[in-house]
Amino acid sequence: MRAVAPGRAASRPSPPGRFGPAELRLALAAPRPAAGLTSEWRLVDGLRVHTRRTADPGGEAAPVVLVHGLAVSHRYLTPLAVALSATHPVYVPDLPGFGLTERPGRAYDARQHAAFLASWLAAYRLPPVCLVGHSFGAEVAAALAARRPEAVRALVLAGPTSDPAARSRRGLVGRWLVDTVREAPLQAPILLRDVWDARPWRVYATLAHSVRNAVEEDLLRVTAPTLVVTGSRDPVVPPAWRSQVARLVPHARPLVVPGAAHNVATTAPREVAAVIRTLLAPTLTR
Repeated sequence: MRAVAPGRAASRPSPPGRFGPAELRLALAAPRPAAGLTSEWRLVDGLRVHTRRTADPGGEAAPVVLVHGLAVSHRYLTPLAVALSATHPVYVPDLPGFGLTERPGRAYDARQHAAFLASWLAAYRLPPVCLVGHSFGAEVAAALAARRPEAVRALVLAGPTSDPAARSRRGLVGRWLVDTVREAPLQAPILLRDVWDARPWRVYATLAHSVRNAVEEDLLRVTAPTLVVTGSRDPVVPPAWRSQVARLVPHARPLVVPGAAHNVATTAPREVAAVIRTLLAPTLTR
């Protein structure tokens, strides 16, 4: 796979922004097996945790862990999991209160989710992983990478929140509303199902945690090789914030997928999988 130059747009084998009936069926399939994805539950920190995962393709490839955003779950990340499954074992846990994971009585902030994710990694006894966080999941991934560098081989921040220029509930929701008209419409049933599972109060409380999270402090402490991946039409992560994130993380590279909006990991999975493989290629034989 051809490497993408820093700051350049990723090449695209198919038009980004596509999300059709087949992708929707796959996203909503859990806990049934589908397209090589299976579900399992483990007890982590007293919670029954659901993880959607792929089979291990063998070899020395690093495991890839996908971390979802604040109103969603494993479901919208299944296209990326499938795109990576031929070369990497992929795990997509539902964070506490989301998807099919047990709901605690409170909404976790980014650091609490990161601590929980560290416990989840320990429960699975995984070697250092490639951690891919999308949106609020990027805040969680950055918090974990900053505090547990030995657990993170590489880091991908996809559509990372939250831009200081819109660091309020009104500002962030306003940008998300703009994004809804730029996304593939068939993602809507997934969002509705995920919000129902999480409950609206948890989504609102997690949003409040996100806008109070000084993610810059964690970004400065990241030591893992890092990619900052965004869609060219993402209103949640405008170019100025994307560039700032890449400057804050030592040795980070910004990459842009033409035509994609905020849910770049969902609607451009092959493009994102390709840049993840490029990031991990130098470390496959370590």
